[in-house]
Amino acid sequence: MELVMTVLSVNINKFATLRNARGGNNPNVVQAALDCEHFGAQGITVHPRPDERHIRYQDVLDLKPVLSTEFNIEGYPDERLIELVLAVKPAQVTLVPDSPDVLTSNAGWNCIQQESFLVQVIDQFKAAGIRTSLFIDPVEDQIRAAAQTGTDRIELYTEAYAVGYSSNPEEAIAPYRAASETASDVGLGLNAGHDLDLNNLPYFQSQMVNLLEVSIGHALICDALYLGLEETIKRYRAALDSASL
Repeated sequence: MELVMTVLSVNINKFATLRNARGGNNPNVVQAALDCEHFGAQGITVHPRPDERHIRYQDVLDLKPVLSTEFNIEGYPDERLIELVLAVKPAQVTLVPDSPDVLTSNAGWNCIQQESFLVQVIDQFKAAGIRTSLFIDPVEDQIRAAAQTGTDRIELYTEAYAVGYSSNPEEAIAPYRAASETASDVGLGLNAGHDLDLNNLPYFQSQMVNLLEVSIGHALICDALYLGLEETIKRYRAALDSASL
């Protein structure tokens, strides 16, 4: 099994959720992102939703000029998000099939049924030089269909792994290991995210083929409440680095 160094992208949405709960600018989302970078994050992820309940579209515009690591914008590619991504030109856009009313991402794309739509969207981003990733379930047919859309990468939706890890790690990881092998076979880069944490992350990373990036927000921010942000990011980096040895 080939292991690669996996990049940690910190999803900063929860900082924005806390700020929005009281109004004002505390915590300062831009400063939080810069601190994450300073403490060792290798990327910053945001997921602006139409109701702007956490990250606002203005936050995205404010972040782009000051970040020094890879900037990843997640979201459903409606007209407004497409315009934002083309204006900001992040390193990566991760397309997620969220409906406006969902609390958090809860399913991957059906790349077979939605191929024509995805091709149209991805073509716009490729023309602008933006790397594209599709949020997807660990299903071989879907991964092979994703490769036909022109996307550069897929991001595996890892909630099922996280739920199953505590009771049976080997069973929980099996479809993800197979998915990573399929992605490698069809030439897709591999990302992952959703409910990965300090407990389940090392095993996940150690079992994947060519895992390039993990995007972690909720668990990381929860850990930071107890450990502090700097120490938490160091521990996530260490978890990934140790699994790569």
